[in-house]
Amino acid sequence: MVSKCLNLHLTSYHPNLFAYSKNPNFSHSITLHSSSTKLNKSIHAKNHSSSRRSSNSKVHFSSSRFEIEPDPTLINDDLKPTTPSQRTFSGLEMASLWVGLVVGVPSYYLAGSLVDLGMAWWQGVLTVVAANMILFVPLVLTGHPGTRYGISFPVLARSSFGIHGAHIPTLLRALVGCGWYGIETWIGGETIFILLPNSIKQTSFSKSLPWLGTSPLEFFCFLVFMVAQLSIVWKGIEGIRKLEKYSAPILILLTSLLLIWSYVNANGFGHMLSLSSKLSNSEFWSLFFPSLTANISFWAALALNIPDFTRYAKSQNDQIIGQAGLPIFMGAFTFVGMVVTSSTKVIFGYVISNPIQLLAKIGGFVTTIFAILGITLATITTNIAANVVAPANALVNLNPMLFTFRRGAILTAFLGVVFQPWKLLKSSESFVYTWLVGYSALMGPIGGIILVDYYLVKKTNLSIEDLYSRNSLGAYYYSKGFNVAAIVALVVGVLPVIPGFLHKVGTLKSVSESFVVIYNNAWFVSFFSAGLFYWIMSCLKNK
Repeated sequence: MVSKCLNLHLTSYHPNLFAYSKNPNFSHSITLHSSSTKLNKSIHAKNHSSSRRSSNSKVHFSSSRFEIEPDPTLINDDLKPTTPSQRTFSGLEMASLWVGLVVGVPSYYLAGSLVDLGMAWWQGVLTVVAANMILFVPLVLTGHPGTRYGISFPVLARSSFGIHGAHIPTLLRALVGCGWYGIETWIGGETIFILLPNSIKQTSFSKSLPWLGTSPLEFFCFLVFMVAQLSIVWKGIEGIRKLEKYSAPILILLTSLLLIWSYVNANGFGHMLSLSSKLSNSEFWSLFFPSLTANISFWAALALNIPDFTRYAKSQNDQIIGQAGLPIFMGAFTFVGMVVTSSTKVIFGYVISNPIQLLAKIGGFVTTIFAILGITLATITTNIAANVVAPANALVNLNPMLFTFRRGAILTAFLGVVFQPWKLLKSSESFVYTWLVGYSALMGPIGGIILVDYYLVKKTNLSIEDLYSRNSLGAYYYSKGFNVAAIVALVVGVLPVIPGFLHKVGTLKSVSESFVVIYNNAWFVSFFSAGLFYWIMSCLKNK
C-alpha cells in the first residue's frame, strides 16, 4: 500500500516543520522536516520504488518536500507556506521592523493628542506603555502559527472562518489597512507641501476646493508620495525587510537629534516635568479607558496580520524577541513625543503637537533636509509594512488567480484615496476616538475568534493540506466553506459597540450610559465576547 510506504512521522518540533495531515482523497499523512538530508534521501528512494502505484494520486516530489496538489483558486506564490530558505528574519530584524513601524507621525501625534486632551506627560506615557504591553500578548500568540507553519494571516483565517469565510475577516482588516494607508500617505504628502517654497504655496492651487475638502496642490503632493511608496512595494517582502533593517538606525538617530534640540532650546526638561494634569480624578479615568482602547487599536489591526511577517522568522524565539520591540520602542518614542510637544510651549509660546508643523516652524536649510529625510523615511517604513501587506494579501486570498501582491498593493493605494484621510486627521478627537476606537470593534472580535480557535479548539494543530483544499470533507470546509459559528461570534462581538459608535459620530443624539462605556472599551468588549461565544459554540458543536 502507498500509505505504508509514505507514512512518516517525526515527533520532534522545529519551526521549519511542514505538516500535511490526512486527506480524504489520499490515505496517508506526511510530516516532514525539509532540511534533513538523510531523510530526504530515504523518502526519495521510497518514492521511486512506489511511483507506479502512486501515479494516480495528487502527490508529487518537490525539490525539498512532498506536496499535496492544492486547489488553484486558493493558492499562488504569495500564499504558499514559506520555505526554510525564506525564513530570514532574525530577532533583531523583527525588532527593527517595529522601529520602522513605531517611529512615525501618527505615533508622535497620538502622544501629543493625549497632552492636548489634558493628561500629564507621565500619564500619557504610562497609558501608551500599558496598552502596548497588553497588545504584546495577542501579538506573540497570533504570530506563533505564522512561524510554525509558514502561513500568512489570510490562510490562518481559513482555519477558523472557513475556506471561503476567511474573506470576511481579511477584507475587514484590508479596509482598515486602506484607511491607514491613506492617513500615512496624506501625512507624507503634507510634509512635501509644508516644506515647499512659499512662492509655490501662495498660488491659487493651494486654495481649498469645497467639493474636494483640500487644495489641488496638497492633493497632488499626496499622489506624489503615494507613487514613491509603490516603487518600494514593487520589490516585494524582501525589499520591505531591507528597508526596515537599514532605516531603523537612521530613524533612531533623527529622533535623538529632535530630542536634543528640544532639550537645548527649552533649557532642559524641567518645564515638561513640572506640568501637571489638567484633569480631575473622575475626568482622568473617563479619559483613560478610551485612550487605552485607542492605543491598543493603534496596532490591533497589525496584531491580526502579524503572521504575514512572523512566517519569515527563523524561529519562535526570534519571533518573540522581535515582538518585544513594540512596548519598548513605543514607550520610548511616546516619551520623545511628549518631551518635544511640551517644550514647544516654552520655545514658541504655544503647543505644537504636529511634528511636520514643528519642523516647518524651526526652518533653516539643514533642518529642512533632515525633516524631508526623517518624515519621509518614517512614514514610508510605517505605511508599507503596516498598511500595504495586509490589504494586498487579503486581495490575493480573494482571488489568487487574478491578484498578485503587487496588484493588491496598487488597489490598496487607490482605496486609500477614497477614505479622504485629510478629514480623519482634522482633530485629535476624530483621529483618536472616532477612527481608532471605532475600528477596534472590528479588529477585536476577529482576534478573539482566531486565538480561541487556534489554541483552545485546534490545540495549535493545523492541517496545511486542508487549508488549501476545497474538498467538502476537508477540515476547514465547514458548511460550504463557511464556519457559521465564527461568523455569528463576529456579529455578537460587534453589535454591542454599534450604539456607542453611532452616538460618537452624531447619528444618535443620546444613548444609555452603558453603551458609552462599552464603546470606550470597544476592543476589550468585542475581543472577549466574541472569543467566549465562539468557544461555547465550538464546544457544543463538538459534543
